[in-house]
Amino acid sequence: MVTKEEKYLRWFISLSLMVIIVDQLLKFLVVRFRPDWDFKILLIHFISNTGAGFGILQDKTLILAIVSLVVVLLIVFFYKKIPQDKWVQVLMGLFLGGVVGNFIDRMFRGYVIDFIDFKFWPAFNIADAMITSSVIGLVIYLWKE
Repeated sequence: MVTKEEKYLRWFISLSLMVIIVDQLLKFLVVRFRPDWDFKILLIHFISNTGAGFGILQDKTLILAIVSLVVVLLIVFFYKKIPQDKWVQVLMGLFLGGVVGNFIDRMFRGYVIDFIDFKFWPAFNIADAMITSSVIGLVIYLWKE
């Protein structure tokens, strides 16, 4: 019989891997085909980002890669301390997948590929969306607790 802890670990790993795979697949397609699609409020196009979210820390790829690696290692090392709550596990899995997705870009490309551009908001990618939405979800969860 699968314990609650094993079930949560499976969710955590599965969601992390799903985010990494979808993120990297879409980035590969954007690099390969270089779309330039304009849907009025949404642009889909290739952008290389040497910084972090919202355009901060430009040209600090190595520092950001190190920070990402430390975050990944801390999450893995302290996984057992993450609350055994379905939503916390889901949100942390999405967060880890996002961090790893952008870490892969920084290590193998020297920049992060962004391609979702709402014109009124800084361009981003799937990994960024997962990081941001999971942090918001965790803040809401902790605020309610």
